[in-house]
Amino acid sequence: MRVALVHSFHHSDVPSGENVVVNAQEEALLAAGHEVVVVAQDNDERSRRRTYPLEAAATVVTGFGPDPTEMLRRIAPDVVHVHNLFPNFGTRWLARWQGPLVATLHNFRPICPAGTLLRDGRRCVDCTTDPRAAVRHRCFQESRIATLPLAVATRGGATRHPVVRRADRLITISARAAAEYRAVGVAPERLVVVPNAVPDDEPGPVRSAVEHEIDPRWVFLGRLSAEKGLVELLARWPVGLPLDVIGSGGQEAELRASCADRPEVRFLGALSNVEVRTRLAGYTGLVVPSLWAEAGPPLTYVEALAAGVPVVAVEGNGAADDIARHGTGVVVGRDEDPAVALKDVARDRTRLSPRARAVYEQYFSTGAWVTALTNVYREAARG
Repeated sequence: MRVALVHSFHHSDVPSGENVVVNAQEEALLAAGHEVVVVAQDNDERSRRRTYPLEAAATVVTGFGPDPTEMLRRIAPDVVHVHNLFPNFGTRWLARWQGPLVATLHNFRPICPAGTLLRDGRRCVDCTTDPRAAVRHRCFQESRIATLPLAVATRGGATRHPVVRRADRLITISARAAAEYRAVGVAPERLVVVPNAVPDDEPGPVRSAVEHEIDPRWVFLGRLSAEKGLVELLARWPVGLPLDVIGSGGQEAELRASCADRPEVRFLGALSNVEVRTRLAGYTGLVVPSLWAEAGPPLTYVEALAAGVPVVAVEGNGAADDIARHGTGVVVGRDEDPAVALKDVARDRTRLSPRARAVYEQYFSTGAWVTALTNVYREAARG
């Protein structure tokens, strides 16, 4: 099967699970014997132009902008798989494309300009009834000007969003995300749940705790931004319990300052994916305190499962949903002290580790992913 992946790559200096997913999907499909071409726009390259902010805003508002149609015609794919068009691809071409088209809904941007359904740490769906709410609340980049193009683009509701309207099949990466889109009118038969996967760096049985020399430290992996919930987690983090924070973002300086007198909390900055996965298996567990619902289990959670690392997650996020379903760790309430959950997971790590690995192999391995994706592609072609 010949597959064209269409994606606007986010800035490389900002951690992006979407970028990782597209690259991993290309590799997985190629390894399975499919032909794959990535048709891309790149934020790093385009943002060098002085006029870029105006160009991007105009593309979002009008749908006119870079058009992949000619390249797609040359490729002649059996299926086009759209990941992210924001903000560097136009959307007008979608209505003209005649072949099978699948889209992954990585976030909630067709419903919410911020893409998170979160405001001030709490769930927010105001824009489903009042698109101007996002502008009033500065929901994108904390700026009314930056939010305005997105508010205009989403004013017709999710069902009129160009990607949602055109795709033959819409992939969500969790049942929770599918439910959110059904709630705003997207037909259930067009939605299919396909969780993201990560490559297997350590095939076969998980190595023992002795071989990995398990450290008593815990780890947080991700962007240091408000929706990730790290401020709230650190406010309740047990004194003296070692925690490594891996990642960077807008809250980094604030978080470092708040932990200046807490030597048990180490900020390691942004590390390469190779280094993260090399370190990961040695931690007691991963913590996922995200406040937003998330479109699905984050890749950091999936990477932890692949390494046989159990997880403690705050209720309501994608990792917590999967923990509740598959028993790969413990879920804690938003206002709950995590100390008991952390102690329980540390005590039960030898039992939870093989469970985490087994869940990865069954639901999040690249083999399972490719099978699910190709099934969706065939459904789209028949449709």
